[in-house]
Amino acid sequence: MRYEDFQFLLFERQADGVLLITLNRPEVMNATNNRMHWELTQVWGVANDDPTVKAIVVTGAGDRAFSAGGDLSVVEEMSTSHEATMRVMKEASDLVYNMLACDKPIISAINGTAVGAGLVVALLADVSVMAEDARLTDGHARLGVSAGDHGAIVWPLLCGMAKAKYYLMTAEFVDGKEAERIGLVTFCTARADVLTKSLAIAANLARGSQTAIRATKKSLNNWMHMAGPLFDNSLAMEMLCFLGADVKEGVAAMRGKRQPDFPSARLPQ
Repeated sequence: MRYEDFQFLLFERQADGVLLITLNRPEVMNATNNRMHWELTQVWGVANDDPTVKAIVVTGAGDRAFSAGGDLSVVEEMSTSHEATMRVMKEASDLVYNMLACDKPIISAINGTAVGAGLVVALLADVSVMAEDARLTDGHARLGVSAGDHGAIVWPLLCGMAKAKYYLMTAEFVDGKEAERIGLVTFCTARADVLTKSLAIAANLARGSQTAIRATKKSLNNWMHMAGPLFDNSLAMEMLCFLGADVKEGVAAMRGKRQPDFPSARLPQ
């Protein structure tokens, strides 16, 4: 696959071997459709195989969002189609494992709201720079499904089990200042400085010993590789939830911009 084959990701080559990747669906706050979700699984291998790339920065187009999660139409498809659920399950797994397998340092410039697959990219990055007024949430529980994909392995490592359990179970939003305070992101800065700081970090890494940097990344990523069975289990549990009644209510509540009334939360009659 070549860079020009991507439909919803933009690529800009910076100086010193830095590649800037932009999630490009600004009209829907860079939410992922089926094609974009798949592209996010493929891009890390393409960049990793490019000998001219030494560091990667990823951000969202526009000034509103890094990525506001997945299209609700995709969720609705998953709730009625086993084939769609299996496809998304494979892609969710590929996204995590392919990011971990990328030798080159990845820096996320979180310039706005980050949810869903976009949040996976934001938090699995090796360095994360978040705008002070940006917000992120795992969001799964709000929809009526369990926190699968990255949440079960990444959040406890970044911010500790106590905070991870709270934010994953409640799906509350976390702003940039709080995310930095609890260790969920590396740095918090003014929105206007997010991309500049991210590119500066990438340029610094691109000038360093590539052997040392890549070996260090690989060594540290083994923490998450060791949690592979935990990740696979959490992803399977998430997919099972997509077949339940709660997710249908979660989608309806989001479309209606109201609080959900989950069937599983109702007291027995």
